[in-house]
Amino acid sequence: MNRNPLIPFLLIAVLGIGLMFLLSFKGIGDHEELASGGEEEPSTEDVANATPEEIYQQNCISCHGENYEGGAGPALVGVGDKIGVDEIKTTIQQGRGIMPAGLVPDEKLDEMAEWVSQIK
Repeated sequence: MNRNPLIPFLLIAVLGIGLMFLLSFKGIGDHEELASGGEEEPSTEDVANATPEEIYQQNCISCHGENYEGGAGPALVGVGDKIGVDEIKTTIQQGRGIMPAGLVPDEKLDEMAEWVSQIK
């Protein structure tokens, strides 16, 4: 009945180290998928054919909210009454505060600014 108490600890350590190496090699093979979060980047052709609503859903909804109510970014409801389309376009193009620049392609800036100005 005198068993060595180190054997269970040794087995657990060996299994843990082996599992760590196995998962490390699995992660090395999947590094590109893991880095992208499993999401595909929209192609430039998809963005060029996208409506302002679709661009909003892809790039803006996380900060400005599903119903344009704001969150990390300001609310967009009635923004067209406060500032002009040109200023909205400049903000979309250059960014402001924590909003990054370049979320909307240049060929869609006018259409997006007009759409944002009409949000009620």
